[in-house]
Amino acid sequence: MKKNVLITGTSTGVGLESAILFAKNGYKVYATMRNLEKSNALKESIKKDDLDIDILELDVTKQETITKAVETIISKDGKLDVLLNNAGAGFGKTIEQATEKEIEWVTNVNYLGVVYTTKTVLPYMRKQKSGHIITLSSVGGLVGQPFNELYCGAKFAVEGFIESLATYVSPSFNINFSIIEPGGISTEFMTSAIKNTAVKGEFATGEYAPIFQKYMEGNQQRANETSESTYQTPLQVAEVIAEISNNEQPPLRVRTSAWAEDFTKLKTALDPDGLKQVQQITKTFL
Repeated sequence: MKKNVLITGTSTGVGLESAILFAKNGYKVYATMRNLEKSNALKESIKKDDLDIDILELDVTKQETITKAVETIISKDGKLDVLLNNAGAGFGKTIEQATEKEIEWVTNVNYLGVVYTTKTVLPYMRKQKSGHIITLSSVGGLVGQPFNELYCGAKFAVEGFIESLATYVSPSFNINFSIIEPGGISTEFMTSAIKNTAVKGEFATGEYAPIFQKYMEGNQQRANETSESTYQTPLQVAEVIAEISNNEQPPLRVRTSAWAEDFTKLKTALDPDGLKQVQQITKTFL
């Protein structure tokens, strides 16, 4: 039986490209998304290339949809080989400006969604004593950035969550964990980030205005660079994910571009793939 993979957030961007790439690489793909009405792009690719992809509804903020999707996969295949935690959303406002509802939303989509989905698949992978959980993080999971404290905070939480699991679940149950850390991605994710960035109101006239203006100008400049671009395509990131999935001894952490590597080097230089830290913690406590 071919390997299978559950991918969250496959309507656009990295999730969409990953679903297509995994299928082309011989996986049975379960592509999930919150809103099935946004599945047209994926359906067109399935039809065009005759891809082995099933589309399922899954909202990472709703446990009942996660449970239903995972149980559907297990009932069909009796196993789950790879989970790709891809779903997420950009956000850029100061903590002062963000509403309580926005704070909860950023945390739920970018952190708790990873927790809930991982929690749901772990019992099955533990029973089969195999599996690979790959989670899309960001350089923002390693380095805090202006006007991104809520997003970065959620991604820092993701990194700590996955790293902690790797210290005892991996050696005990043969389940691998990998965190993917891109820089900017030219995708709907960027559209989401811009949509959820304060560009009016307080930032237009308040004390943060000149700082925010400088921040936005810098983002625009990097987006327009033609040499070593900050922004990758979704396919470029998906290719890194696909490569990691085929690695028998995958890294805990991997940056997806030279820019991302350079941006985070003060945090990663001593332990680029994160495995030394995990091994040290495992040795210390277990």
